Amino acid sequence: MKTRAVRLYGADDIRLEHFELPEIKDDEILVRVISDSICMSTYKLLKQGKAHKRCPQNVDTNPIIIGHEFAGDIIKVGKKWQNEFTPGEKFAQQPALNYKGKLDSPGYSYEFCGGAAEYCIMPQEVMELGCLLHFNGDSYFDASLGEPISCVIGGYKMMYHTNKQNYDHALGIKPGGNVLILGGCGPMGLGAIEYPLVLEKKPARLVVTDADSDRLSRAKQLISPEAAKEAGVELHYVDARTDEGSYESLLALTEGHGYDDVFIYAPIRQLAELGDKLLAFDGCMNFFAGPSDSNFQALINLYNCHYTSTHILGSTGGNTDDLKEALRLSADKKLRPAVMVSHICGMDSIADTTAKLPQIHAGKILCYTHVDLPLTPLDSFEKLGESDPLFKKLHLSCQAHGGLWNSEAEAILLEHFGVASAASAICQEGGDYEFYR
Repeated sequence: MKTRAVRLYGADDIRLEHFELPEIKDDEILVRVISDSICMSTYKLLKQGKAHKRCPQNVDTNPIIIGHEFAGDIIKVGKKWQNEFTPGEKFAQQPALNYKGKLDSPGYSYEFCGGAAEYCIMPQEVMELGCLLHFNGDSYFDASLGEPISCVIGGYKMMYHTNKQNYDHALGIKPGGNVLILGGCGPMGLGAIEYPLVLEKKPARLVVTDADSDRLSRAKQLISPEAAKEAGVELHYVDARTDEGSYESLLALTEGHGYDDVFIYAPIRQLAELGDKLLAFDGCMNFFAGPSDSNFQALINLYNCHYTSTHILGSTGGNTDDLKEALRLSADKKLRPAVMVSHICGMDSIADTTAKLPQIHAGKILCYTHVDLPLTPLDSFEKLGESDPLFKKLHLSCQAHGGLWNSEAEAILLEHFGVASAASAICQEGGDYEFYR
C-alpha cells in the first residue's frame, strides 16, 4: 500500500515522499498514524545523520521514517498478535526499545516505522517488548504526548539519595525537599513542573528558571504558584537573566540548605555548573537535556562529591511503565499534556519545521499526518478566525479549555480535513472491518 512520510537520507537531508509499504509479515502490525509531535531529538538526528547512535549506516540507500512521539489506529494485525490486538483500536507506543542491547528505535532506525507517516509497520520487537499499548482515550494527541511525559517521569524516578547507615539508595526525589529545574520553561520543562505536583511524596519547594520572558510568562499562567500551593508545593519562577537567577539568590530561596534534586533542562555548560554548585548534602543532579556535541563538558566540583556526597546522573527517555503512568495520569486529568503544545501543523510542514526547530522557539509542535497545514501557533487562532471558519471554531474550543489544545479541537480539525474513522480507514485499505474484529 502507498503511504506518505518524511524520510531521513543523511545529515541535513529529510524528504517528504510517497512510497510503497510492503505487505506486513505474520509478526508485524500495520498502523495508521494520526498525530506525531516533533522532538528536539529528531532535530539532533537530522544534524548528525549516520553519526547518530540510533541511525543505521545504510540510511542513504535505505532511508528511515522520522518521528517517535506518535499515536493512531491499528489497521491490520499479523497472525502472531491477533489474540492481543484488534484492528480499529487506538494505540500508543514507547519508542525506547533497548531490544537485545541495540539502540534501534521507531523514528530513528526503521525503514518502515516512524511517526512522520500516514501509515507505518510496527516491527515484531515493538510488540514482543510490550511497547505497543492499547489506548482508550478520547484524543490521539494525549497518546502522542505520553512519550515525552514518560521521559519526564523516568527522569524523576532515576533520582536517588543515599542512607549512610546501610548505603541503600532511595529512588526518586527527596520527599519534602527542594527541587530546582534550570532552563525549565520549555515544553518538556512544563511537564517536569506539573508532574511533582501530583506525586504522593511531593517536594516542599520547586524553583524553575528560564532566560526567556515569554516562556516564563506562559509557564506561570499555565501552572501558577497559587495552583502549586493548593497541591502543597511552594513554586517559584525565576528569570535567569536577573539577580534573582544568581547563585546567591537561588541558594537563599532554600534558606541556605541547597537543592536536594536538580534537573538541567537545557544543554548549557553554565547551567550544569550552577546546578552542581547548588546541590545540598547528598544532592542529586540529573543532566536531562541531551547535547548535540559529543564532547560537551562542564566543570564539576569533585571536592563536594567526596565530602558532601553529591552525585550526578543523566537520563534519556522513559520505559513502558513510565508511559503507562503518563497515559493514566492524563486520563485521570491529573496531568495535562496539552500544556506542552504551542503549535499545530500538517504533514507538508514537518520537514521544514524539523530543520528549523531551534529557531522557532516553540513548545511542542503537534503534527497531524493526514492533514496539510502550515505551522500555526495556537495564539494565532483568534486572528485567523476572523476570516477562516475553521480557525474560529478552533479558537473558541481552545478558549473554552484555558487556551490549551484539546480533544474537541482535535476532532474539529480531523473532521474538517475528512480524516476517516478507524473502521472507515480499514475498509478504504481493502480490509473487512468485521472480519478483522
